[in-house]
Amino acid sequence: MLPFIAAHPDTSVEELATRFDVDLHDLERDLELLPFCGLPPYTPDRLIDVRIIDGYVSVSFAEYFERPLKLSPAEGLALLAAGRALLSVPGADLDGPLGTALGKLEVALDVGEGVQIDVGEPEFLEEVRSAADEGRRLEIDYHSFGRDELTTRRVDPSGVFHALGAWYIAAHCHRAGEERLFRVDRVRAVRDTGEHFEAGEADPDVEKVFDPDPGDLRVTLALDPSAAWVAETYPVEEISEGADGTLHVTLAVSESVWLARLLLRVGPAARVVSPPEAKGIAATAASRILERYRA
Repeated sequence: MLPFIAAHPDTSVEELATRFDVDLHDLERDLELLPFCGLPPYTPDRLIDVRIIDGYVSVSFAEYFERPLKLSPAEGLALLAAGRALLSVPGADLDGPLGTALGKLEVALDVGEGVQIDVGEPEFLEEVRSAADEGRRLEIDYHSFGRDELTTRRVDPSGVFHALGAWYIAAHCHRAGEERLFRVDRVRAVRDTGEHFEAGEADPDVEKVFDPDPGDLRVTLALDPSAAWVAETYPVEEISEGADGTLHVTLAVSESVWLARLLLRVGPAARVVSPPEAKGIAATAASRILERYRA
């Protein structure tokens, strides 16, 4: 965003929010933080100057931005590896600006044939992908992380997609009698049933990783600023910020085990506000863990 603002001075905040698909409130908060970014000793000549006048934004960079960036070979290789990992994600534009820049970096580093990054694929990815393409019904052994149980299901896979760092199968589950999403890396076995199914119309929401039911429990959490990543990582239905920076977020929770794991991970930076029956979930889970250690 910064290079765009520098190249287009006096762009309105609304234009930036639209162009970069950012919530207006979040954008304004980020812009307010920029003047605090820079290098030691953090004197005015080492910081980024941001001006917002009548809703229009302009920036002035510190003098060190004018000097060419010098990377050590190790830093350059780390940057190249990170960039190649991004380009390995399905849908990435190999010939876009990032690909072009990485090509120049490869030449500068003299890495010969270049760097190939393998982000890894789950064991049964190709098998379920071909079944989806050919309309073949499968039987899978699946480990449910939320319930911590292994089940066998007959599924009609309609699509396989990548989201949030994992591969998913969108399929009609005969056990549940409706559409379900399954993470491919949690599939423990795949068997071809020899049966075929007629694919229906593509669901426009098929690549939504979590689609809560109206009957799922709604839980409101109070998050300290250090736990704000929860609101950015998981789908929330409501969010508000208090004067002290505390976030109040409401999430749909289909499995209490998932909520317990989240609360244990965040620790005291997250507190259950409502409903009352959810307030003891983390304490109960922590007690079970302690009992295992004492056994």
